[in-house]
Amino acid sequence: MYHTIEFTEECFVDLEISPKHRLEQLLIHRGTRLQALIKPYVIETADGPLEVADLFFADGMSACTVPFEWFSFVD
Repeated sequence: MYHTIEFTEECFVDLEISPKHRLEQLLIHRGTRLQALIKPYVIETADGPLEVADLFFADGMSACTVPFEWFSFVD
């Protein structure tokens, strides 16, 4: 199920266009809204556990390990 998310801060994400291409960095501005399928998980960092998600966008691109604090769900 796709959800509308809004980025709460300006951030760089590693964007995968296709498995044949290398990752590209994309600057996403605060307030940007996108439709995404969200696969959440927790990673262990030096500061403790961190909730992140892989985001799969409607256009076929994806971004991996995006912290939940960078985006929120829109109604």
